[in-house]
Amino acid sequence: MGRKYFGTDGVRGKVGEYPITPEFVMHLGYSAGKVLAAADWNLSQDENPGVLIGKDTRISGYLLESALQAGLIAAGVDVYLAGPVPTPAVAYLTRALRLQAGIVISASHNPFEDNGIKFFSSQGEKLPDEIEYAIEAGLETPIVTMPSARLGKAKRIDDAAGRYIEFCKSSFPYDLDLRGLKLVVDCAHGAAYHIARHVFHEMGADVVAIGVQPDGKNINDGYGATAPANLQQAVKDHRADIGIALDGDGDRLVMVDAAGRLYDGDHLLYIIARHRHAQGTLKGGVVGTLMTNLAFEHAVQRLGIPFQRAKVGDRYVMELLQQQDWQLGGENSGHIICLDRHTTGDGIISALQVLHALRANKQTLAQAVADLTLYPQILLNVPVSKGADCTAHASVRAAVAAAETALDGKGRVLLRPSGTEPLLRVMVEGEDGSKVRHWAESIAQVVREVA
Repeated sequence: MGRKYFGTDGVRGKVGEYPITPEFVMHLGYSAGKVLAAADWNLSQDENPGVLIGKDTRISGYLLESALQAGLIAAGVDVYLAGPVPTPAVAYLTRALRLQAGIVISASHNPFEDNGIKFFSSQGEKLPDEIEYAIEAGLETPIVTMPSARLGKAKRIDDAAGRYIEFCKSSFPYDLDLRGLKLVVDCAHGAAYHIARHVFHEMGADVVAIGVQPDGKNINDGYGATAPANLQQAVKDHRADIGIALDGDGDRLVMVDAAGRLYDGDHLLYIIARHRHAQGTLKGGVVGTLMTNLAFEHAVQRLGIPFQRAKVGDRYVMELLQQQDWQLGGENSGHIICLDRHTTGDGIISALQVLHALRANKQTLAQAVADLTLYPQILLNVPVSKGADCTAHASVRAAVAAAETALDGKGRVLLRPSGTEPLLRVMVEGEDGSKVRHWAESIAQVVREVA
């Protein structure tokens, strides 16, 4: 059964365009509230289910928060408002406050004109498919407001940021600290703007914060994990040891060393995995995605660490981790999941796991990845006709086969349709950069000819 509104990461789109309109979002809140109210929560007859709402710093967050709140209250659900907090903070606070669900208003690393709604279960995990289907089904029925005596109430959680700061700090060993480290922390003018610097400062680091002046329109604009140039320059200007960049909702991470070199999710996941493996604390193996660099796969296998690939998207990484009963996985984009520390990907907690490895081993970022050299990877987006399956075409298959023969086991070819646009993503990687570019462009050209 396919979802009509829910994608891999909730409901997302441009604000003011269906479905990200106040009318739809209010109905979404109402439908979610009715599904929650119908579940068996062991609540007393006088208690309503409770839902936490958090948001990032987009100006549209006010609009959508009010719409969600109205829909939930109409369904007889109590609403707890956390204000601007990172997505993983909502997952944590939902569990900590023993609420029935958490809702995040965010479009993550997208520009401010976009926004989205995503849900967490009472356990701080993504909603199961059957709950999403039930919420979508409820959107087909009109809103029928509960009797006044059964309406929900709203309450603001004034200490949401402080609670989450303490939770992040608890993920770092108590016998280690960050004294003597100078960090530049880039919060992308996003949800972590008033949180991240305090976490690292309270653990002893000298912190320079950038990307911490949100105005509702500048989230992810030239700052953060998807635009690290300002962080790289700031690290050099302030003669810092390390730079840390989060994205707009705080669940994605990249880092920079003192020389301004950028370390992506593959580098950082490797540092955590190798350290835990050496300490004997790595449970099972590591999950990456179809986009995880082949050199990462080879490097962890040399260490004797099992490795598996999931589809692209942290939702699929999580699903495979749960199937394997493993704890560590991530994407090269910077989503890293440490299930022994949190129920979801968390940029701040992932940064602390990297810093733990560096402090424990007395290493720099460069030293920690000295035995990992990522292969050149070329990704080309080729426009195709909507619904067309170019990968089944004989000439495309032949081009892929030729590339794989030429790479001779020292590279990889991946053709992946975009989930949101009429594009085919052509990815080629391997040890030889010139071969990689040649074959990526050759395959892309064949796809254009048949598209």
